[in-house]
Amino acid sequence: MKIQGGTLVRHYRETAFMGVWKVLMNLRTITRNLKFCKQDILDFQPDVIIPIDFPGFNLRIARFARNKGFKTFYYISPKVWAWNKKRVKIIRETIDKMFVIFPFEVDFYRNYNVDAEYYGNPVLDAIIEKLDGTGSNSESVFEGLNSGRPVIALLPGSRKQEIHYCLPEMLAVIPHFPEYQFIIAGAPALDPSLYDKYTEGHDVRIIYDRTYDLLKHSAAAVVTSGTATLETALIMIPEVVCYKMGSVTYYIGKQFVRVRFFSLVNIIMGKEVVKELLQTGLRTGIIDELKKILFNNGYRQAMLDNYKKLREILGQPGASGRTGRRMVELLKGSRDNKSVL
Repeated sequence: MKIQGGTLVRHYRETAFMGVWKVLMNLRTITRNLKFCKQDILDFQPDVIIPIDFPGFNLRIARFARNKGFKTFYYISPKVWAWNKKRVKIIRETIDKMFVIFPFEVDFYRNYNVDAEYYGNPVLDAIIEKLDGTGSNSESVFEGLNSGRPVIALLPGSRKQEIHYCLPEMLAVIPHFPEYQFIIAGAPALDPSLYDKYTEGHDVRIIYDRTYDLLKHSAAAVVTSGTATLETALIMIPEVVCYKMGSVTYYIGKQFVRVRFFSLVNIIMGKEVVKELLQTGLRTGIIDELKKILFNNGYRQAMLDNYKKLREILGQPGASGRTGRRMVELLKGSRDNKSVL
């Protein structure tokens, strides 16, 4: 948003806390941020408020906005279909229009009498812009590296907690694939020193802010669950998906999450396309799955064929532009008719 000319009032990394204990420890900070955001809205008096994902914070702001008479368009739905479906009631009460990025979400919301529209997935836009459009000289990614060895990309996530729990599991598999070089996709928002205590003693390199370029030149990837799993699939790179969290957070989460799969690739496809490893047995599971991906041609090709079907399901690029134009259209119509959407 900043690149497109928006004024960045506060960065999301100052408000995002993951895990039960992290949230409890930062309740005072979260409360201050909510108060700051509400006052900023009142001062700015926008035509519409567009919350993007991040439900714990944004749904509180949406309720405040509705009470103050502001229009609200939610872009990128919270994953209420996976857990905490009680939030659907809050969405129905506080959001004028929900704009979703997965086709199945339209039917989900329709069942709860929530008006939702789908215009594609913005991940396609980002991939095409960076790899097929403006792009960058991806060959420079490998300057100083051993270009004679194929690459396995490690995507351990963008949050400190994800690095802490997932990266050691990924690094442990390196000795089992001596003919490959392992490269970590570093998160630009994180301090490089965060990685040092985990990578010391491992034959691994880190590249920052070039994830798509790295994936494009990889034979396989080990990916922490999240949007990166979908990005990896759309770039047509075979992957194994894993996730690990604190034991307390995992135990609490198990009581509420009700989904068959946790990776976006499998959720959208409605079947297991990529292997999912959760909480325990990650090291052995990653090793076994990488061997299948790298050395079993039939297994690898079946995954790639499913990736092609996934891209067909998501539709054409340009989702962000179509969604934005629809929002403007609705705002103009509402202003002309002097009515609330």
